[in-house]
Amino acid sequence: MDLLRFATAGSVDDGKSTLIGRLLLDSKAIFEDQMSAVETTSKSRGYDYTDLALLTDGLRSEREQGITIDVAYRYFATPKRKFIIADTPGHIQYTRNMVTGASTADLGLVLVDARNGLTEQSRRHAVLLSLLRVPHLVLAVNKMDLVDYDEDVFNKIAKEFGSFATKLAIPDLTIIPMSALKGDNVVTRSENMPWYAGTSLIHHLENVHVASDRDMIDSRFPVQYVIRPKSDEFHDYRGYAGQVAGGVLKPGDEVQVLPSGMTSRIKAIDVFDKEVSEAYPPMSVTVRLEDDLDVSRGDMICRPKNSPTPSQNIDAMVCWMTNEPLRPRQKLAIKHTTRTGKVLIKSIQYRLDINTLHRDMETGELGLNEIGRVQFRSAVPLLCDPYDKNRTTGAFILIDEATGNTVGAGMINDAN
Repeated sequence: MDLLRFATAGSVDDGKSTLIGRLLLDSKAIFEDQMSAVETTSKSRGYDYTDLALLTDGLRSEREQGITIDVAYRYFATPKRKFIIADTPGHIQYTRNMVTGASTADLGLVLVDARNGLTEQSRRHAVLLSLLRVPHLVLAVNKMDLVDYDEDVFNKIAKEFGSFATKLAIPDLTIIPMSALKGDNVVTRSENMPWYAGTSLIHHLENVHVASDRDMIDSRFPVQYVIRPKSDEFHDYRGYAGQVAGGVLKPGDEVQVLPSGMTSRIKAIDVFDKEVSEAYPPMSVTVRLEDDLDVSRGDMICRPKNSPTPSQNIDAMVCWMTNEPLRPRQKLAIKHTTRTGKVLIKSIQYRLDINTLHRDMETGELGLNEIGRVQFRSAVPLLCDPYDKNRTTGAFILIDEATGNTVGAGMINDAN
C-alpha cells in the first residue's frame, strides 16, 4: 500500500479535531479503552454526545482551551492506503507549527464552519498551503447539519473559495460538504445531502493520485551516511545511504557526485538485505558505485547532464519561528538536505501579509510567525533546486548556533 500524508487546518471551533476523531473511529483505529475514556469524559462535561475531539487534542492546555496548539501526528489505514495526519493549529500565533506540519504533506485539508463561511483564517490557511506547494487541497465545509444541509449555503462558500483560489498556486481543489459530528460524507455518502454528487472524504483520500506530484525526472540523492561494515565477510562493501529526493535511479546509470564532479556508474541499489532494480522518491536506499570515489555525508549523487548548480547566493521565502527577530547581517547555521554550513543574511526584501498577500517593502526585520523574502549568502555551496521544482532540495532550516534551536524554515526561489 502507498502512503498519503495530509495536513489539516481550520479556525478555532471549525471541528477539525472532531473530524480527525471521526476518521480514526470509523477506520477502526481507536482502541476500546480510548473510546471508553472519551465517552466518560464527554458525559462528565455534560455533553449529550461523544466529543471525538478529545481523541486528538493531546495537550492539557489544548483540551482546556478547546484549541490546537502543537502539531500532532496520527496514523491510520484503510484496505487501500496508509495515512499520516499532521493535525496543525489554525491560530495565527502558531503559524510556525502549521508550516512545520504541512511542509511534507501531499494534501491539505482546510475546514470551514458552514455557519460562518470563509474567514480570514480560512484564507490564510489556503495561502500557506499554496506557499508550501502542497499539490492537493480539500475544502471541507463542516457542520452542514447546523444549517439544515442547505445546498445554497454550500454553493455560496464553494463559489467564494473557488474565486479566491484562482489567485493562488493550487493545482487540484476539491470541495466537500460534511458533518464530522454526525459522520455525513466523512466515510460514507450522506443521505441528508442528495444534491451532492461528489465522493466522501475518505474515498477522495484513498484515490487522490500523488505519485506524479514528485519530481521523477531530475535525479537527486543526498548522501546521508557512508556504510563501511567492519566484518571480514563484507570488507569490500562500500555504500552510500540516503533518501531519494528526485528522479529514478537504476543499476548501470551513469552518475556524478557533487560537489567534486567525479563520475561513475551505479553498481547496485540495496534496501535492507536485498537488491532492487530501481529507486525513486521517497525511498530510503543504499547506493553502491562501480568506482571507489571520495563520497561523504552532504554530497549529492545526480546525473552528469542534469545536476543542480552549487550555489552560495540564495533567494528564499522564510518563515521565522522565534521571538528574536531576523535582521540583516545576522549569522546563522543552515541545514539543507544532508548538508550543513553557515549563512549571512544579506537583506530582507519584504514581509508578506498572509491575510491580504500585501508585500511590505519597508520592513527591516521578520518577527515571530512572519513570512518574508530573504536573501543570504552561504559559506558552503548548496546543491539546491527551486522549491516549486523539488520540495526536498528546495527547502532548508535555519539554526541558532548558540542554542541549537531551529529558528526558521525556508523555500528557495532562486540560487546562483
